[in-house]
Amino acid sequence: EELIEEFKPILTDEESIEAAFKLLRDLIIFTNMRLILVDKQGITGRKKEYRSIPYKSIHEFSVENSGSFDDDSELTIYTNIFKDGKKIEFKRGSAIVDVQKILAKFVL
Repeated sequence: EELIEEFKPILTDEESIEAAFKLLRDLIIFTNMRLILVDKQGITGRKKEYRSIPYKSIHEFSVENSGSFDDDSELTIYTNIFKDGKKIEFKRGSAIVDVQKILAKFVL
Protein backbone atom coordinates (compact mmCIF):
# COMPACT_ATOMS: atom_id res chain seq x y z
CA GLU A 1 0.00 0.00 0.00
CA GLU A 2 2.93 2.31 0.71
CA LEU A 3 4.27 1.76 -2.81
CA ILE A 4 0.86 2.28 -4.36
CA GLU A 5 0.59 5.70 -2.69
CA GLU A 6 4.15 6.67 -3.64
CA PHE A 7 3.77 5.66 -7.28
CA LYS A 8 0.16 6.69 -7.82
CA PRO A 9 1.20 9.95 -9.54
CA ILE A 10 3.24 8.13 -12.21
CA LEU A 11 1.01 5.11 -12.85
CA THR A 12 -1.65 5.20 -15.55
CA ASP A 13 -5.29 4.59 -14.65
CA GLU A 14 -5.09 1.06 -16.13
CA GLU A 15 -1.78 0.23 -14.44
CA SER A 16 -1.24 -1.73 -11.23
CA ILE A 17 1.82 -2.82 -9.29
CA GLU A 18 2.33 -6.57 -9.59
CA ALA A 19 5.53 -6.91 -7.53
CA ALA A 20 8.37 -4.84 -6.13
CA PHE A 21 11.85 -5.68 -4.92
CA LYS A 22 14.27 -3.63 -2.87
CA LEU A 23 17.75 -3.71 -4.31
CA LEU A 24 20.97 -2.73 -2.58
CA ARG A 25 19.76 0.85 -2.46
CA ASP A 26 17.24 1.13 -5.25
CA LEU A 27 13.89 -0.40 -6.22
CA ILE A 28 12.63 -2.47 -9.13
CA ILE A 29 8.88 -2.40 -9.67
CA PHE A 30 6.89 -4.66 -11.98
CA THR A 31 3.56 -3.26 -13.10
CA ASN A 32 1.15 -4.93 -15.46
CA MET A 33 2.49 -2.66 -18.25
CA ARG A 34 6.15 -1.91 -17.61
CA LEU A 35 9.23 -2.28 -15.48
CA ILE A 36 10.15 0.75 -13.35
CA LEU A 37 13.71 1.13 -12.08
CA VAL A 38 14.08 3.59 -9.21
CA ASP A 39 17.63 4.88 -8.77
CA LYS A 40 18.17 6.69 -5.49
CA GLN A 41 20.92 9.26 -5.92
CA GLY A 42 23.11 11.28 -3.60
CA ILE A 43 24.02 10.64 0.01
CA THR A 44 20.48 10.95 1.36
CA GLY A 45 18.77 9.19 -1.53
CA ARG A 46 16.13 11.92 -1.70
CA LYS A 47 16.84 12.55 -5.37
CA LYS A 48 15.44 9.71 -7.46
CA GLU A 49 15.48 8.78 -11.11
CA TYR A 50 12.52 6.77 -12.39
CA ARG A 51 13.26 4.79 -15.54
CA SER A 52 10.35 3.09 -17.32
CA ILE A 53 10.98 0.13 -19.57
CA PRO A 54 7.97 -1.20 -21.48
CA TYR A 55 8.00 -5.00 -21.49
CA LYS A 56 7.65 -5.05 -25.28
CA SER A 57 11.06 -3.36 -25.60
CA ILE A 58 12.87 -6.09 -23.61
CA HIS A 59 14.16 -8.64 -26.10
CA GLU A 60 16.44 -10.61 -23.79
CA PHE A 61 17.27 -10.96 -20.11
CA SER A 62 19.62 -13.06 -18.03
CA VAL A 63 19.85 -13.92 -14.35
CA GLU A 64 23.05 -14.74 -12.53
CA ASN A 65 22.56 -16.06 -9.03
CA SER A 66 25.09 -15.66 -6.26
CA GLY A 67 27.77 -18.31 -6.08
CA SER A 68 29.97 -19.36 -3.22
CA PHE A 69 32.08 -16.21 -3.23
CA ASP A 70 29.58 -13.69 -4.63
CA ASP A 71 27.36 -11.70 -2.32
CA ASP A 72 24.92 -10.55 -4.95
CA SER A 73 22.79 -11.81 -7.81
CA GLU A 74 22.37 -9.94 -11.09
CA LEU A 75 19.59 -9.41 -13.55
CA THR A 76 20.67 -8.10 -16.96
CA ILE A 77 18.08 -6.63 -19.31
CA TYR A 78 18.73 -6.14 -23.03
CA THR A 79 16.74 -3.62 -25.08
CA ASN A 80 17.46 -1.48 -28.13
CA ILE A 81 18.68 1.20 -25.73
CA PHE A 82 20.65 -1.17 -23.49
CA LYS A 83 22.40 -3.12 -26.25
CA ASP A 84 25.18 -4.16 -23.86
CA GLY A 85 22.66 -4.84 -21.13
CA LYS A 86 21.45 -2.97 -18.07
CA LYS A 87 22.74 -4.77 -14.98
CA ILE A 88 20.65 -4.70 -11.83
CA GLU A 89 22.22 -6.06 -8.65
CA PHE A 90 20.21 -7.85 -5.98
CA LYS A 91 21.48 -8.48 -2.48
CA ARG A 92 22.18 -12.00 -1.30
CA GLY A 93 19.04 -13.78 -0.25
CA SER A 94 16.87 -11.87 -2.73
CA ALA A 95 14.24 -13.86 -4.54
CA ILE A 96 16.04 -13.66 -7.89
CA VAL A 97 14.12 -16.74 -9.10
CA ASP A 98 10.84 -14.90 -8.44
CA VAL A 99 12.17 -11.88 -10.33
CA GLN A 100 12.99 -14.09 -13.31
CA LYS A 101 9.51 -15.68 -13.26
CA ILE A 102 7.76 -12.31 -13.15
CA LEU A 103 9.90 -10.92 -15.96
CA ALA A 104 9.32 -14.03 -18.06
CA LYS A 105 5.56 -13.73 -17.50
CA PHE A 106 5.48 -10.23 -18.97
CA VAL A 107 8.21 -10.50 -21.64
CA LEU A 108 7.58 -13.93 -23.16
